[in-house]
Amino acid sequence: MRWGKDARRTASLMVGQPDYEVYVAHAEATHPEQPPLDRTAFFRLHEARRFGSGGAFRCC
Repeated sequence: MRWGKDARRTASLMVGQPDYEVYVAHAEATHPEQPPLDRTAFFRLHEARRFGSGGAFRCC
């Protein structure tokens, strides 16, 4: 079970997607007055940071 979770985390980091559970733990510890983003918003935020917020795919 742990092997699968570690493999998923490694694969996510390889494609530039940080771990959601780590983000939630950090957000709750450092910003308790703000609710953390949900999974969809978290994913979209990091996709926008990675590819730009224009909505189009950018390779370079």
